[in-house]
Amino acid sequence: MTNKLDTFVQSQIRKDGPNLQPGDVVRVHQKIKEGDKERIQVFEGLIIARKHGKGISATITVRREVSGLGVERVFPISLPTISKIEVMRKGKTRRAKLYYLRTAKGKRAKLKQEGDTPKKNK
Repeated sequence: MTNKLDTFVQSQIRKDGPNLQPGDVVRVHQKIKEGDKERIQVFEGLIIARKHGKGISATITVRREVSGLGVERVFPISLPTISKIEVMRKGKTRRAKLYYLRTAKGKRAKLKQEGDTPKKNK
């Protein structure tokens, strides 16, 4: 016998979304309601963390630089107001959490793209 709560949670989990991982550059389209009007707000940035697994409480932390200041937003993946999440670029990382990018400058702050091959020194 299934629990009513489990049934509800399974109906709310988003299954159409892309496979999101830290290091990906994404564009999150979120519906914003202002008065009686509704519009789509786009937030583009780098995923520095993914938390809480694959369930209904799964979240991604997206970071971007806006005029010299770092701005981070946490998006629950199954949030109904998120209309779509586009993956602009896949990143290759060796860490699950990229919090070191908050303070990294220059070459240290650059991530490799997935599929890049290392250059051999001769």
